[in-house]
Amino acid sequence: MKRDGWNPYLAGALAGLLAVTSAAVTTRTLGRTQLLGASTTFVRAAAAAESAVAREHVEANPYFQRNRPRLDWQAMMLGGILIGAFAASWTDRSFRLEAVPPVWRERFGNRIGVRALGAVLGGAVAMFGARLADGCPSGHGLSGLMQLSVSGFLAMAGFFGAGVLAAHILFRRQKEVV
Repeated sequence: MKRDGWNPYLAGALAGLLAVTSAAVTTRTLGRTQLLGASTTFVRAAAAAESAVAREHVEANPYFQRNRPRLDWQAMMLGGILIGAFAASWTDRSFRLEAVPPVWRERFGNRIGVRALGAVLGGAVAMFGARLADGCPSGHGLSGLMQLSVSGFLAMAGFFGAGVLAAHILFRRQKEVV
């Protein structure tokens, strides 16, 4: 049986090594532990973009003051995720340029606009939830689990439960009418 993609055990072990390494390196260099997470970088990018057109608004916004634009390890990690995902899909020959993925096409049709709207709305809801929770799934879930925190286990249970429910609602099979 041919497996598509990387071995999940190897990928999980590498993610674990990345988490431990990031905690060790940032503790040594910053004096405090910086665990894996990504959503704050998007807030910082929004602040940087808004600064280009309305700097005074960014300077007066307390939320942006707590999340000042900067290029830090987290922003570089996101760049590394992009590069790493491309490299992984290239090396296992699964890379494809697709406007509408097959799973989406089977359930919702081939319209690019519908797919784009779904992606934008899904991303907006996910980012709103991440910022409302003061962190993203990788920050709360993976880093929380790494520390064996109860909140990390609860967060991951919530993420998986919501993902299973959403998949069931969006991708359940239609009953065939005979």
